[in-house]
Amino acid sequence: MGIEAKNIAHELARTKHKRLNHRGTEDQRGGRIYNPSMSTSDDILSVAAPKADARLTYGGDENQFVDLRRPKGKGPHTLAIAIHGGFWRAKYDLKYAGHLCAALTAKGIATANVEYRRVGNAGGGWPGTFADVRAAYQLLLQKRGNEFDARRVVVIGHSAGGQLGLCLAARETGVKAVISLAGVVDLRRAYTLHLSNDAVVEFLGGTPEEVGDHYREADPMKLAIGARQWLVHGTEDEIVPPAFSREYVAAKRKVREDAQLVEIARAGHFEIVDPRSAAWKDVERVVMEAVR
Repeated sequence: MGIEAKNIAHELARTKHKRLNHRGTEDQRGGRIYNPSMSTSDDILSVAAPKADARLTYGGDENQFVDLRRPKGKGPHTLAIAIHGGFWRAKYDLKYAGHLCAALTAKGIATANVEYRRVGNAGGGWPGTFADVRAAYQLLLQKRGNEFDARRVVVIGHSAGGQLGLCLAARETGVKAVISLAGVVDLRRAYTLHLSNDAVVEFLGGTPEEVGDHYREADPMKLAIGARQWLVHGTEDEIVPPAFSREYVAAKRKVREDAQLVEIARAGHFEIVDPRSAAWKDVERVVMEAVR
């Protein structure tokens, strides 16, 4: 196991140990105090989001659609394209990301919540999943471009959606800003750590030894990205370790890409997509900066 993998494995173990044994006490290493009353946002997956204004289809499959929310006033509008997570699996859909979209639309930003074929759907997995995200983007910016200000578009991906959003930025030069929220941004590391029972193996169709070309094509860590990038991560994330974002930003800066790290204290995996949470104000600030 390499140094980076050891760091991530250690962080997972430290976070779990702290959760089980040190609620409400100071971290044994002298770090911040863990707050036992920290809100958890896991219920964001089951709470209904405000209804979208329109549903656009970009293909013939039942999973190839975008939920659009429009702010008040005449366009063209600033646009945030949201890509949900769920480790690329069919049992997780776009509904929870509707909360994030509704909150941003209330701030004057049009939002497009993208659904796509996932592992378990016909055509899902690599490359079909990414092809869907790219087709949705092209529909929004090419066929409906008069509704949106192409100069003020940001792609926002949560968890596995962070990987998809960064891949989109690598291949679509029109993407000028991308935000990864607790993103799975290093696919080889995800494989090494067996995140979510080897979800990346299911998504890419095999291990790095079996389908190395898929890992090279899909891994944001290996792709050249010209867009501005923000990597946002909660320090208490127990699903995707915060070290994923830290080490991604360090690697990208070495090759002179514009990547910024935003860590949010006491936030977990879902707090950063929950407008009810204390973490949301920091996420919103990043979005507003990205669309300037």
